[in-house]
Amino acid sequence: MIKFLKNSLGLAIVIFFAMQCSGTRPEDIGIRENKQLKACPPSPNCVTSFCDPTDEEHYIESISFSGKADEAMNTLKEVILKQERSAIIVEKPNYIHAEFTTKLMRYVDDVEFLLDDKNKKIHVRSASRLGRKDFGVNRERIEKIRSDLGWK
Repeated sequence: MIKFLKNSLGLAIVIFFAMQCSGTRPEDIGIRENKQLKACPPSPNCVTSFCDPTDEEHYIESISFSGKADEAMNTLKEVILKQERSAIIVEKPNYIHAEFTTKLMRYVDDVEFLLDDKNKKIHVRSASRLGRKDFGVNRERIEKIRSDLGWK
């Protein structure tokens, strides 16, 4: 019985801490006054198409598209929702904020997409809520979405 209680307590502690990995949804993301997305912090757990391309740690190329903006955003939305453990939190005609949750530890990453119809680009920002490193997960996610879109 004591062994059962120890195992149960241990499992409860692990579950409690795993649930704490989601962090709090940020209130300071979205479209800025300068028509850009929030800059990445200095930590290596964020990528964005709005930083200097020489910043190899944080820079990622925006996603190019052709055709109508609303069709591009609808296709992007479909691709996002096909990803495992994804949810769209905010959706506007030119902006999407999605959350992606890791399977094991339930870490949540905030991913934003901002349409630039004039230049036929969708700017991106993908950032971990917690921790300092992401082991390339945010970059890989954006590249997978880019690939799944199939746009040249």
